[in-house]
Amino acid sequence: MNNIDDLPPEHVSEIIQMALSDHISFSHIHAEYGINDKQVKTLMRDTLKSGSYRAWRKRVRDFGDRRETYK
Repeated sequence: MNNIDDLPPEHVSEIIQMALSDHISFSHIHAEYGINDKQVKTLMRDTLKSGSYRAWRKRVRDFGDRRETYK
């Protein structure tokens, strides 16, 4: 498991883009970068504006309720 503080800025940017995508799951991010869903959520909370983070979390929760394989 990687520490999110040790990630290069270009990886952080890619992880954020992947997390914002509705087509990429947390498991895919974990497979590519070795960080779990809790670390992705922490990274997103620390990087995004608070309103953007809340909207993203709501979208992830709503999609997760509708699609079993989503984040």
